[in-house]
Amino acid sequence: MSARLAYVNILAGDIVALSGFYARLLGFKEIESHRSPIYRCLDTGGMELGFNAAQAYELLQIADRKPAGRGPVQVYLTFEVESPEAVEALAKSAVEAGARIVKAPYDTYYNARQAVLEDPEGNVFRLNCRKGPRLPASEVENPPWQT
Repeated sequence: MSARLAYVNILAGDIVALSGFYARLLGFKEIESHRSPIYRCLDTGGMELGFNAAQAYELLQIADRKPAGRGPVQVYLTFEVESPEAVEALAKSAVEAGARIVKAPYDTYYNARQAVLEDPEGNVFRLNCRKGPRLPASEVENPPWQT
């Protein structure tokens, strides 16, 4: 038996606004045939990014896990972009569209350029561009896990 990750879903306060934020920022197209009054879906080029309205908490029998305000971050999305310059430009565009910078663009210890942001509903996501081969942990100078 094998499996693949096919969908990632975000429970959203405003599915139209939040799906529109990601569609405009990253150029994803809506899969209109999946649309319902409580769901929107974007084609990310190999996986679908869904946006569920609050009714999904009841439908999935997870109403007791509905967040009350900002809580801990347990999952975040990473979007791979074509260049380090795209990380910079998209981070700026995201802020202009209502996102908040959590960590400004920086170079990672594993050879990527990255920015960490919070979307207009408070979900954390990263913009990432691999700059070259990933360094093995044993070759990282001043690794953050040894602070």
